[in-house]
Amino acid sequence: MSAKSALNKAIFIPNDERLLAAVQVKRRTKKKIPFLATGGPGDYTTFICLSVTNKKPAQVFLTKVKQFEGSSSFVRRSQWSISQLRQVNGIDSVRDCPEFDLIFENGSDQWTAGSAGEKCVFVQVLHHTCQRFIPERKPEFINCPSKLLGGNSILHEAADSVSSAVQKASQALNERGERLGRVEEKTGEMMNSAQHFADTAHKLAMKHKC
Repeated sequence: MSAKSALNKAIFIPNDERLLAAVQVKRRTKKKIPFLATGGPGDYTTFICLSVTNKKPAQVFLTKVKQFEGSSSFVRRSQWSISQLRQVNGIDSVRDCPEFDLIFENGSDQWTAGSAGEKCVFVQVLHHTCQRFIPERKPEFINCPSKLLGGNSILHEAADSVSSAVQKASQALNERGERLGRVEEKTGEMMNSAQHFADTAHKLAMKHKC
């Protein structure tokens, strides 16, 4: 079972929510932890999850979930309504990178995703969800490659690539069909010529006998 499927089953389905996207992250800057708060259960993995409620009107949340080392269970830590999100900073609008920032009304987090690809998919889904579910005061997306925010998305690029491959294959088959058609046409012409020659030769032979 993938991490996303496990997260959905453990955290979101029981709360009548549906997981839209999840990205594994690490903080780029460590938070200051009070002295008395140290001595926690050890290392952990952090996920930032985007979910929507099944009940109407739909509500969308960003949730921070942790999975501690040696445990198969997940723990919900923090949650924000998507309406609290003010800005998504993709750090670099030219090249794909794993870093991104989430700025909320009352704070911000600086994250590094497991890979640039994971971050790009998460930001793309987040942007699409914001456009769909937030009627006004939409969060600002800055320093993000245009392919994540516009029509030339990763998903569209993949679809275009498949469509192009199908088109090329179809064109090749058509060209092959045209070549075969021309060969068949030439063969037919040769057969007709051969038949005409045979008929002429037969007529000449009959006249010669006479």
